[in-house]
Amino acid sequence: MKRPGIVFLIMAIILKAGAQNYQVTFAGAGASSTVDSVKVENLSQCTSLNMTGTDTLVLSGTVGLEETGYPPAEGMVVYPNPSPGDFNIVMEAGNTGASSVVLFDLTGNVILQQDEILQAGRHLFQMKDVRRGIYLLRIESGNQTYQAKVVSRGSETGRPGVKHLVSMTESDSQPDLFSNKHLPGNRSSGTKIIMQFNNGDTLKMTGRSGNYRTVKMVFPTQGQAVTFTFVPCTDADSNHYAVVQVGSQLWMQENLRTTRFRDGSVIPNVTDSTAWANLSSGAWCDYHNLPAEGMYYGHLYNFYAVDDSRNLCPAGWHVPTHSEWNTMEKLLDNTVDTTALGGCGTLIGRILKEGCNTRWQYMDTTYGFNSAGFTALCTNYRTATGAWSMAPGNNHDDGFWTASAYNASSAWFRSLRWCYGDIYTLFPMKKSGYSVRCIRN
Repeated sequence: MKRPGIVFLIMAIILKAGAQNYQVTFAGAGASSTVDSVKVENLSQCTSLNMTGTDTLVLSGTVGLEETGYPPAEGMVVYPNPSPGDFNIVMEAGNTGASSVVLFDLTGNVILQQDEILQAGRHLFQMKDVRRGIYLLRIESGNQTYQAKVVSRGSETGRPGVKHLVSMTESDSQPDLFSNKHLPGNRSSGTKIIMQFNNGDTLKMTGRSGNYRTVKMVFPTQGQAVTFTFVPCTDADSNHYAVVQVGSQLWMQENLRTTRFRDGSVIPNVTDSTAWANLSSGAWCDYHNLPAEGMYYGHLYNFYAVDDSRNLCPAGWHVPTHSEWNTMEKLLDNTVDTTALGGCGTLIGRILKEGCNTRWQYMDTTYGFNSAGFTALCTNYRTATGAWSMAPGNNHDDGFWTASAYNASSAWFRSLRWCYGDIYTLFPMKKSGYSVRCIRN
């Protein structure tokens, strides 16, 4: 993680100065007028919280730990707390995927971290030998984030550690650890939820209503009502995608992960490198053939799948053309030369890249702002020979197909690179494997 985004909580305990508060309420439009829940991410501080759609968000310049409005009872509990140094953590993972357990001290330093691929369900972690002090515990699992203040009365010389002990499917022998007494009921809706906020911070808000999810980018200067316009975006595998408005275009805010064309036809999953290199028809794979990669970062497709008349994208959506990419690029960064090959634009790559909790390698001049909400992830790619992109720690570049062929063997694509803040435009071989984003018709 590039910036832990925790120091603000500690400083808030010390600096209880007055500050302007902005109140934000939520409404739904389009396919649904109801907002079930909202995830609010402060991209400037790399902090987040989850709330119901009927809650009011209070953006405050000063927030104490006890005032974060981020109750751990909604899917996580830590006990005993305070503790002699050992803590049990019971948490709910809403979806299968990457999760992390991180403990921060009062200066924002990471004391310990454990990364896991968790199945959906309830899980037990144990922290042991936590030194005496006050800490902030944060668990991120998929699109869920839980936080809690923990107090240790342990020794001054402990060597803290954290371990995933058991999951819900293994809990028969320890039913008490998974009883609902450790997970109090949800708080009532319609409450005020406080989030620390500095003027100029960028907020990414994801509203959910049933299967619909819509992202809104908010740059608050006063209190306001945020309306999420919900739009169907469901592929042939019944994956539901978040969407984001960029100018006049509506984009999928996630990478495609369908294994079927729109008519239900199966797209082959080709894992063998030689077989991949010899393809002349549509196929997909996961980076290094790891299902967890496809689950979080989306599948990689060759251009033959993109160009197939059976359609890769959900109904009402299509793979954007070369010129449709140009439209977005020019809107977000007027230094983009839409006739250029190679890298172009001074900020477009940083505007599109995810900047928090990311595996992008980064430099101070290239890390992501994500100010358009596009949330480009470091997906990596597969070459036309079937080889995988080479990078230490899998932290490198990404690539997106357009729908536009360049010639019989090549097609236009876009790439964001870890060491540049631009966008890279070229025409790789159609046999290559890249990510796909869809745009609404």
